[in-house]
Amino acid sequence: MGAEQAWLLAAIPAGVFFVLAIFGRALPRGGDYLGVAAIGTSFLLSFFVLGDLLSTEDKLGPITASIEWSTIGKFELRQGIWIDPITVTMFGVITTVALMVNVFSIGYMKGEPRYYWFFAVLQLFVASMLMLVMADNLLLVYISWELVGVCSFLLIGFYWEKRSATEAAKKAFITTRVGDVGLLIGIILLWKATGTFDIHGIIHAAEAGQIGQTYLFVSIMFVFLGCMGKSAQVPFHVWLPDAMEGPTPVSALIHAATMVVAGVYLTARLLPIFEVADGALLVVTIVGLTTALLTGFIALAQTDIKKVLAYSTVGQLGFMFVALGTGHPAIGMFHLATHAFFKALLFLGSGSVIHATHHNQEMEKLGGLWKKMPITGTTFFIGSLALAGVPPLAGFWSKDEIFVALNDKWGLWAVLILALAATMTAFYTTRLFIRTFMGKPMDKHVHDHTHESGYVMTGPLMFLAVLAVTAGFVVFHSVGKGLGLPGGITEFIFAEHHGPHEYEIDWGFAAASVVMATIGIFAAGWMYWGNSIERSTALAERNPGIYQMFKRKFYFDELYQAVIDRGVLGFSYVVSWFDRYVVNDTGVDGSAQITGFSGGVLKYLQTGRVPNYAMAIALGVVGLTVAGLVVRG
Repeated sequence: MGAEQAWLLAAIPAGVFFVLAIFGRALPRGGDYLGVAAIGTSFLLSFFVLGDLLSTEDKLGPITASIEWSTIGKFELRQGIWIDPITVTMFGVITTVALMVNVFSIGYMKGEPRYYWFFAVLQLFVASMLMLVMADNLLLVYISWELVGVCSFLLIGFYWEKRSATEAAKKAFITTRVGDVGLLIGIILLWKATGTFDIHGIIHAAEAGQIGQTYLFVSIMFVFLGCMGKSAQVPFHVWLPDAMEGPTPVSALIHAATMVVAGVYLTARLLPIFEVADGALLVVTIVGLTTALLTGFIALAQTDIKKVLAYSTVGQLGFMFVALGTGHPAIGMFHLATHAFFKALLFLGSGSVIHATHHNQEMEKLGGLWKKMPITGTTFFIGSLALAGVPPLAGFWSKDEIFVALNDKWGLWAVLILALAATMTAFYTTRLFIRTFMGKPMDKHVHDHTHESGYVMTGPLMFLAVLAVTAGFVVFHSVGKGLGLPGGITEFIFAEHHGPHEYEIDWGFAAASVVMATIGIFAAGWMYWGNSIERSTALAERNPGIYQMFKRKFYFDELYQAVIDRGVLGFSYVVSWFDRYVVNDTGVDGSAQITGFSGGVLKYLQTGRVPNYAMAIALGVVGLTVAGLVVRG
């Protein structure tokens, strides 16, 4: 198999979706083994695609394949795939995390109702994301983009019996829909300007100056709205923490390798257009900085372990957009990959905790679990260090590159904002680990009945822990060469005008990164050591306004609800009144009533009685006579 058959990576799980959706009830174990086999096959095939790409002259491709889909006059619409370093990087991330999630789900979802349906939608979710990252045109991107959204809706609302789950699913769907409308408008505008949906045709037109600056900026900002919505950037971030209502394996897949990274991927793919459009990269950077900082504050006050991880995801996505805002796709994709592995590890680790403690996920009921769950605790510890940016784990290398590029592009002001966000990340990650796995148990009953998860769940944790430790080393030239790449990640993925460059560690920023992580870790250790909350409680009581602002997420939910209640619903009432009284009562019923009234008046002209007609004749004669006299006089 070669890269031209890469569409099979998406076709295989898509086919299994239909099999499980139709026959899943009748299959042994709900057909979960088919789901694992499908994703496992895609995982293996991704290496063949990578090998084919590396066999090209410069090991960079691209390799393309397309078919004619429709022809209307002189306009030809083709659908195809584009395989290059960004594509194969996404293949590796998606299939690796999806395979681990599928295996983990066998243990986590055992005994759940609609077990077969869970695995069915999981396959469609992965297939949609794989097709999205290999699509060579924006129309196919949009189709896959919407399929990803539908799958997330189905999986977040999997426990549809719970009102909170259905509300969370609707919130995710509607919030991202706002961004998706922007994406659709942007695609249409770019098509109107270039006459093509082909991504690289549009990029070449933009770089050649065939699109006016203002038009190009507006178009790419509409596209970026879609990226912000999918990747939960401020102000669209509100849906992602609520998406924790879905099964925990779904959370791992959404946060690490599918839906939320779709926006990062599309921004990276269209980055040449962002660079040509004056001011676009600055917008991307500001959005990323704002999101990273804001969600860092919010995560400090959350007590649900999954929501802490959810806000950390939003923040790390902000880091990725900051990296892309510097004009370096390699750095953004590098952090996307390393984050995928340690964030999948952390979410699956939280799932192991929730499963072992009989669905307890509030810190107030946890603590002291490391001895009870040594494998989960150790792997969660590794994931936490990676997220905090501790060397030599994966998160350190990708974050360090972001700081270097950010300083070169935008200067010290941006670095200081991101540094504060990085320090808070280390703080709340340490807080999460201490309050879950260390110190005294907060609920003795929960602690006594906790046990380590089975190997079908701990196996993926150990595999991802290895990646969380080692994945960052791919930035080094020698490691990349050893893997068969042209060099490190920055020599494999790069903007054409920047060219490849060999990674060299910046010792100043490396030391600063270590200091940030150390401050955050030690501050959290001092405040929560032994799973004590006395110091944090005292701090919250001294600053109740600030604490409530963090706890209630800067009141974004309340603000949006007020806008809906007073704005949207108020406008809807006006529209409803207009429809009822103007359109319906006046326009529709009014015309019928006028006809009835006219008929009621005119019916007296035709009574069928001779005396009435004689009277009318007499009155007519008298009237004519009077009129004649008046005219003569």
